[in-house]
Amino acid sequence: SASLRDNRMKVEHHENISATNPHAINFQLIGNEYQHWKIDLDGDIAWLGLGVDENATLMDGYQLKLNSYDLGVDIELHDAVSRLRFEHPEVKCVILHSLNDKVFCAGANIKMLGLSDHAHKVNFCKFTNETRNAIENATCESEQIYICAVKGSCAGGGYEMALACDQIFMVDDGNSSVSLPELPLLAVLPGTGGLTRIVDKRFVRRDRADFFCTLEEGIRGKKAVEWGLVDEVSPASSFTDDIRQRAKEIAAESQKVVSSSGVLLKPLTRNFSANRVIYDDLEIKINRGTQCAEFLITSSLQPVPKTLTDIEDLGCDFWPLALARQLDDAILHMRFNEKEIGTWVFKTQGDVSYILATEKLLKDYEKHWFIKETSLMIERTFKRLDVTARSLITAIEPGSCFAGFLAELIFVADQSYMLLGQFEFSEKTDATITLTDFNFGPCKMVNGITRLESRFFGQNLKLDAIKENCYTPLKASEAEILELVTFIPDDIDWEDELRMTIESRVGFSPDALSGMEANLRFVGPETIESKIFSRLSAWQNWIFQRPNAVGDKGALVLYGTGERAQFKKERV
Repeated sequence: SASLRDNRMKVEHHENISATNPHAINFQLIGNEYQHWKIDLDGDIAWLGLGVDENATLMDGYQLKLNSYDLGVDIELHDAVSRLRFEHPEVKCVILHSLNDKVFCAGANIKMLGLSDHAHKVNFCKFTNETRNAIENATCESEQIYICAVKGSCAGGGYEMALACDQIFMVDDGNSSVSLPELPLLAVLPGTGGLTRIVDKRFVRRDRADFFCTLEEGIRGKKAVEWGLVDEVSPASSFTDDIRQRAKEIAAESQKVVSSSGVLLKPLTRNFSANRVIYDDLEIKINRGTQCAEFLITSSLQPVPKTLTDIEDLGCDFWPLALARQLDDAILHMRFNEKEIGTWVFKTQGDVSYILATEKLLKDYEKHWFIKETSLMIERTFKRLDVTARSLITAIEPGSCFAGFLAELIFVADQSYMLLGQFEFSEKTDATITLTDFNFGPCKMVNGITRLESRFFGQNLKLDAIKENCYTPLKASEAEILELVTFIPDDIDWEDELRMTIESRVGFSPDALSGMEANLRFVGPETIESKIFSRLSAWQNWIFQRPNAVGDKGALVLYGTGERAQFKKERV
């Protein structure tokens, strides 16, 4: 069968990823060459239709029947959501619907899950979660309100996709239904936020939610409205017109102002070798002996744009957006294709003044739609780092540019090291950290607070002292007093301390590290987003390894064979 991976190898600088690793998953799409989705624009309304090509699978051994999806389908959805935000800012309402009259979406393809290893299942669920969250983020922050038109069966991940929308409408034809049948059918959880969203977002009563999640056939019609599972139902004869009318009303109510045309998201330039990935402003070096990757981010050599017109002329080459896209792609590449590289070390080099001048543009023009979308893209990229199951370490050396939003890499890290003084014979100035307004508001974590608020949770006096030093270059001794870094070795101890930290991670259990890091990263309040990652994803990770789901007689393995699963009955 034709794979999405093969179809993406159409631009010369993309081809070397398959030469380096023929099984690598590519998250880059060329334009709108979708195999499973279709975007139809109607003024300020977009119809985003799912029509899965069942033979266009990411891997071999299954077909995507009943509008079910694999990672390739979701990569396209992620791309479509991003392109609607950047390339079509005039769109105020997006209608998520099916191009298959008989089924809306059957959810994640069960045969695909059964054939996938544990890591792929978990990473697949995490990426899908992030894509659903991006839909909600577009609704809340970009005023592209997503509504869902359900016609036919809407099951499992299909209903979870609908739940990510602001409103759900279903045809009342006696057949169309919504369901989360993973528990009775597969012995796993609705893994992309279903459990969290029905109670925390749609306010379905717990007892009803419990019953609903044990029901294979789902709920349809007016009962689905009564229970809060959908917002409205309407007859088949008027369903499409009713949806269109509601979309027009939403668009008419919008306060969104767009003063310029959209910005084309051009393909990223990437080059791959056995142990290196190179983007325009980011280079990753992989040390397979220590199972470590070094991410080196460089500030741009382009002149700082002077006006909003200059920024618009740059489009997706505007450095903050370009870097965010590169880092986002790199995170996904490393997650899926370099699963044994368990430690990521972040470094920067370049001109601090360039970072500050560029960030000032983000602040000065923060209400302009493109600048706002750029800031939101930066926020989403750092969120993706936060929830990545890798040990994250930041190394701050002379010549680095940890300022403003790049300083977030210090607070993303599980540990951070800053050189005290100079390297011998170096002519570079001492390493510094410069915090800006960006570190105190625009860049939130999934728990709804900034990384500095998370770092100093319950310690407001310390946070106030740091705010007083905003825009002041802080050397290592000052950063240590303000508790912004973990350790400040001098040049004699620098390499040894970093090496010992990296080598120690290799000796620990990756599973225990992932659990420890995820628990420590998110303090304080919970949100729907943080619950999905910290609670639901953790449970799904565990359940995906249990014999009741994936053993020889487990429900996920036996699904479709006609043989009943055999459960071990102890409650653990």
